[in-house]
Amino acid sequence: MKDRSRRTIELFQRTGIPVGRIFYVVDAILWVITILIAATLRYEFDLSRINWSAFAAFSIAAVALQFVIGSILNLYRAGLRLRLGTFEDALTIALTSISVGGLLWLVSLVLSQPWGISRGVMVIATPFAMLAMLAARVLTRLFFEHAQQPGSDSQSALILGAGFIGTNLVHWMKTDPRSPYRPVGLIDDDPLIGWRSINNVPILGTRADLRRVAAKSGAEVLIVAIGNADAALLREIQDLANECGLTVKVMPPIGQVVANGVRADDLRDLSIEDLLGRQAVDTNVSEIADYLTGRRVLVTGAGGSIGAQLCTEITRFGPTELIMLDRDETGLQHAQINTAGNGLLNTDDVVLADIRDADTLIEIFKARKPEVVFHAAALKHLPMLEQYPDEAWKTNVLGTLNVLRAAEAAGVTTFINISTDKAANPTSVLGYSKRVAEKLTSWFGQSTGKKYLSVRFGNVIGSRGSMLPTFMRLIDEDKPLTVTHPDITRYFMTIPEACQLVLQAGGIGRVGEVLILDMGEPVKILDIAQRMVAMSGKDIQIVFTGLREGAKMHEELVGSGEHAERPFHPKISHATVTGIAPDKLDKHAWDSRVHHLTVAIPLQGQS
Repeated sequence: MKDRSRRTIELFQRTGIPVGRIFYVVDAILWVITILIAATLRYEFDLSRINWSAFAAFSIAAVALQFVIGSILNLYRAGLRLRLGTFEDALTIALTSISVGGLLWLVSLVLSQPWGISRGVMVIATPFAMLAMLAARVLTRLFFEHAQQPGSDSQSALILGAGFIGTNLVHWMKTDPRSPYRPVGLIDDDPLIGWRSINNVPILGTRADLRRVAAKSGAEVLIVAIGNADAALLREIQDLANECGLTVKVMPPIGQVVANGVRADDLRDLSIEDLLGRQAVDTNVSEIADYLTGRRVLVTGAGGSIGAQLCTEITRFGPTELIMLDRDETGLQHAQINTAGNGLLNTDDVVLADIRDADTLIEIFKARKPEVVFHAAALKHLPMLEQYPDEAWKTNVLGTLNVLRAAEAAGVTTFINISTDKAANPTSVLGYSKRVAEKLTSWFGQSTGKKYLSVRFGNVIGSRGSMLPTFMRLIDEDKPLTVTHPDITRYFMTIPEACQLVLQAGGIGRVGEVLILDMGEPVKILDIAQRMVAMSGKDIQIVFTGLREGAKMHEELVGSGEHAERPFHPKISHATVTGIAPDKLDKHAWDSRVHHLTVAIPLQGQS
């Protein structure tokens, strides 16, 4: 039956006849029929009493008026099929039919004596015509919807949320034969709407009823259609869905649905990022644009995860020139693809250089004259740097010093050093090296009087070589997940969130400060590993390897002795950092302290 209906629609579409024109013809025929029925009823089925000339005149007048008034009210506009049977459609039909019937009733009052026309004919015909027109449209809509519903090969889906997103989702599923899902019910926690249905899809209960509803409906998928679902809610939903044997899908934010409607590629699997609860950042665009728009901006480490995303975000604010510097040519190619749409590597927006090479940096900075610098280049893997502390010294300490000196020589007005939470009360080589970088940045800010500052945050979700991509690869390869300790926690942030807050920090930071991004609540690594295994559906073992040398059980964002306040932005704290002059750096002190894992900063005569 459904295939036959689809063939009928396809045949009609090939004729090219406008839908509005067809419905006008239908309405015209219905007026003739209903006037005839009304006259027959009025004269008690005695057809000899009907004035057939008057009947013909009134039928022609009704057909003409229906066209005129219907056209004025856009009843027969193109695309009418999309609104058949809706409240808007019903209201327009009611206004049109009442107008037509009312005008002809007035005519019947004037001509009732000379023409022998009964005034009751139009009183009877008008509601009949209105109901007949509505019925024709509702039946047509049901025919279209039946023909366009997903086939039997689609998955049965429960929809959590009967609001705007859920309603649009149901409509899309019911009218797109290519939809991979067909709705079998809705779940909503509002008890006042439990009796409702949307497009003939019933609301079957609340979240508390999910287990019963899933078993009764035979659903295979649970689609979360809640625009403001936070991480706690999504974790609860995932746990419930796992108990019920349901796969969880999520919808995009409500703003995207309002702007673009529901599309087939909107639905996606619930990700671990959703469960970690990082939300969109409220940035002040005017503050960011004020120091980026029309400026020459240079990003070191532009080929890395943070650097590349920074470059993408910076381009939105219209810098005069964006200079992407890295020693990784493949990383630079990816960054160029993101910003320029090509990876030709034959333009001067990409610069291949190593921050360890002080002379080359000076030449580049003096030649290109950047006004704003984001320093994202660094070595970041804690266990590697515990084995090779000299590399941390060469890149994170001396490399940062090289960039700072080059920036000073070129007259850079804003310098933002990307730091890490491991610099707060450091216990690792990585933490020590980044703490020194913060102190050097502070000293150059105080020395130059220009806005040189650092931004500190924790682990970035999805960055190259970070925990989540590593876990995903191990799961894909059916290998055990390694966790150092069952109680270890870390702060997490998405790459776009981190970069947007870094840009915001550049607009509100003050000379020599370290700005600390709000990372939310720390998350247990074991919880993440367990959820990722559960989402994979595989039987993956989790192995505890023991806390690594230099690693903390729980990271800190603010160091001891640092007083943090939030004068400008609710997610950014400001703290002061004591600067250290470059001539106070002592490699021998560094070697001694990093090898003995003391908590002192490796600076001569400084703590």
